[in-house]
Amino acid sequence: MPVPTRPHVTSIVAPVSLSQRIVVAVSATLLGLCLVYFAGFSHIEAVHNAAHDTRHSAAFPCH
Repeated sequence: MPVPTRPHVTSIVAPVSLSQRIVVAVSATLLGLCLVYFAGFSHIEAVHNAAHDTRHSAAFPCH
């Protein structure tokens, strides 16, 4: 009886330049800051309360 073999999978990872990594890091930071600002100063009470409860559950002071 033949032994089943798995096909050999080769992956090639393209190098990422430092400038590309910086752009991604800055973009992620700006997105995070926008989300925090929106949730913290939102006039929609449900959004603000959800963010407030999440901060408390993560032991992050907010007052």
